[in-house]
Formats: sequence, C-alpha cells, structure tokens
Amino acid sequence: MSSYGRTKVLTIMLETGELNISEIMRRSGLSHSATARHLEFLTRSGIITEKHFNRIRIFRLDQGSPLTLALTRFYSDWKEAVESAPPLPN
Repeated sequence: MSSYGRTKVLTIMLETGELNISEIMRRSGLSHSATARHLEFLTRSGIITEKHFNRIRIFRLDQGSPLTLALTRFYSDWKEAVESAPPLPN
C-alpha cells in the first residue's frame, strides 16, 4: 500500500465491508477521481469486488480472496494492539 489515499480507502473498506463510492469519498475526504483510482487498483488486486445497480457502484471486500483474509486479520490484530497499548506520556 504505497499510497496514503489507498490505505485510507482500504481501511474504510476493512471497517465497513461494503459501501458506495460516494460514501467512501465522504469518509476518506478524497476526490471522486482519486477514490475511483484507488478502488480500481484494489479491485484489480482482488481485494474488493464491484457491483453495478444502474448508475450506483457498490464496492465490497472479496471475502474469498486470501489477500483480503490476510489484510483483515492484520487490521484486526493491529487495531487490537493499538487499543490495548498504554497511553503515550505527555
């Protein structure tokens, strides 16, 4: 994940599982073109899938992908470690 924006989009997808592009844009603060570019990369990588309902595009984590499973496990472990870590001193 060489891009901060791509990492943001991936994190949103790991947290939610399924969203449309407008909601991903809103949550990430990225432009439509940047969001679409990152989603295209994640789709080509086999991490997410895309469904079309007329003009609406829905993106979902591909739960059957070994890469998605590994990323989901990593994110879950990382989030647990961060939440259980002692607070940093002031």
